[in-house]
Amino acid sequence: MQVCGIESFYQHAIFIIMTHESIDKLNHAQKERLAFIDFCLEYYGVVARADLVQQFQTGLASCSRDLTLYRELAPDNAELVHQTKQYMRTDTFVPLFAHDAEQALNQLMQGHGASLQGDKSQVCFDAVRLTQPKQSIVAVLMRAIHKNQAIQCHYHSLSSGAGNRTIVPHAIINNGHRWHVRAFDRKTNSFRDFVCSRFTKIESSATPPKTGEFASYDNAWNTVLDLEIGVHPQIKHPKAIELDYEMTQGKLNIEVRSALVGYLLTQWNVDCSKEGSLNASQYQLHLKNTDVLSGLESTDLLPGFNQ
Repeated sequence: MQVCGIESFYQHAIFIIMTHESIDKLNHAQKERLAFIDFCLEYYGVVARADLVQQFQTGLASCSRDLTLYRELAPDNAELVHQTKQYMRTDTFVPLFAHDAEQALNQLMQGHGASLQGDKSQVCFDAVRLTQPKQSIVAVLMRAIHKNQAIQCHYHSLSSGAGNRTIVPHAIINNGHRWHVRAFDRKTNSFRDFVCSRFTKIESSATPPKTGEFASYDNAWNTVLDLEIGVHPQIKHPKAIELDYEMTQGKLNIEVRSALVGYLLTQWNVDCSKEGSLNASQYQLHLKNTDVLSGLESTDLLPGFNQ
């Protein structure tokens, strides 16, 4: 079975109805197609055999069996309109799967389902990403991470300019604006973040990693901080912000790696000053427990924070 897109529908869906013994007996491919039918009915209100043919490259007979099986499992979810040969979502629809919200939006942006023929959606968009690393760079980094290898590279740094380095990568991170690789840098003898788009040459190194260069020795990466984030004290109507972030009793508790805390607080525009003194029109959130930031390796990315 060939499925369009990187992520599968079944991979990011959880069964709500588990009482049907027949569901447990289905193979992964069948569950995948049922999840797709459920997705189309939930988000487009309609599904047809042509959608399954397009998505999974299967025959019409097989698609008919999948639709019949779906109606057996959820007889009140869809009805066939003979004139159009489409199955329409009913008012009594109850999803068979709990579709992950983020993955559902990604699939909608890619135009999956509802006879969109795999084109990008014209009604569901993501913000334009200004930077994307080259595929060849990401491939070498991922192979090095997977094989626990060092790499040699030519890197352009804002502080020291262009130069050759040997690094030992262990994770790739999206900070909301661009992709970084977390790695041990032999030039500075420390763990650092490197912007993936700033590599101009990269290749595997013949020298294996040394003791102290593996991820298990990256203290900032392995230290987890508990952040308590609330609405900025200058906001007059905090309920709107509480709804945006699904806060409970006016606060949001999250865990984040120490190495990534600066990225998160900057991306969300969190005021890290103790009194919440930054402009609330720009910083709608406030870090309530600023004491957890003391002792961080770098505080340059923390808005308003003073040691």
